[in-house]
Parts: sequence; C-alpha cells; structure tokens
Amino acid sequence: MAFGRSSRKKQYVEPVTLKILVAGGFGVGKTTLVGAVSEIRPLRTEEILSEAGRPVDDLHGVEAKTTTTVAMDFGRITLREDLVLYLFGTPGQDRFWFLWDELAQGALGAVVLADTRRLEDSFAAIDYFERRGIPFTVAVNCFEGAQRFPAESVRGALDLDPEVELVMCDARDRESVKNVLVAVVQHALVLADQSHSTVAP
Repeated sequence: MAFGRSSRKKQYVEPVTLKILVAGGFGVGKTTLVGAVSEIRPLRTEEILSEAGRPVDDLHGVEAKTTTTVAMDFGRITLREDLVLYLFGTPGQDRFWFLWDELAQGALGAVVLADTRRLEDSFAAIDYFERRGIPFTVAVNCFEGAQRFPAESVRGALDLDPEVELVMCDARDRESVKNVLVAVVQHALVLADQSHSTVAP
C-alpha cells in the first residue's frame, strides 16, 4: 500500500457563465452595485454631467450626482466554483435606452434597482423586462436618510406580479448584493425549469 500525497488531481470544472443585467432609474446605484461585488476592476463608461444635459436629466432626489453612465458598467463575480456571473449595468437616462436591446441579448435575468424616493423611475425597467419575458428581481436600494417602507407596500406601489421577488439591499455592501444576485439566478432557473416542463412531450 502506497502512503503519502495522493497522485489524483482535483478535476477541473469549467464554470457556467451567465449574463445578468442591472437596470433602474438614473442615480439609483447601478454603478455602485456592480463595483461593490465585482471581483475584477469594473469597466465603467461614465461622463461628467454637463450644463447642456440639465434640461433632459432629472436630478430631483440625486442633486449631488456629478457623473452618469453613457453605455454600460461591466463586472464579474464567481458565485460558486462552477458558476460565474457577468454583470452589465444599463444606463438609466432615457436618451441612452436604445442600448438596452443590445445589452439584453443572451441575458439570463435582471436586477431592477429601485429607490423608494423615486419609485416611478423603476417602471420603465420593469415594463421592459416584462414585455421581453426576461426574469427579474426588484432590489430596493436602502439609501441613508430615505424613508423605509414594508416590502409589501413597495410591491403594491410597483404593481409587481406575485412571482416577482422583491428584496431590500445596500448597493454598497458586497454580501447584500450577492444575496440579490443569488435571488435573480434562482428565480430565472425556476422559470426556465417550468418552461421546459410545459413543452416536454
């Protein structure tokens, strides 16, 4: 009998890579969320807000904001040894929404980040994913100083379907964001299984 270190090597598992979108209104915290959880330096396409943009950029509630995403944010996180998520943060301003269709291609699911001070800014993203059948989870970013509301009250205000999960989060906190992403993946996989079972012979 041979003693000592085993000669067997740990079998390498090729990870599954999934694409997740992070969407929501202007200034809701999408760039912060991607940056908080990404294990690589996030790719950001931010520009300084200019005086020329003031007539079209609604800064109500985010008056201190000085930059805006003009194309996308990109990050990556390994949830498990065999599961890697690519995160694509969408631009929040109306004039950049034409980019959403390209970013949405191949996405497993999405996070709609919401701010209770500006809930109406979430409607466009919710409508977008509902129309295209892309599974999504609503994550309420709990800003400091913002009034807190029960989850069911926020759900009612957003008129969410029963199967859409709503979670509270802190977009600055890595563990909080990881919990949101896990919820998105689980929700999307459950819907995918249901879809496959309905078309099975």
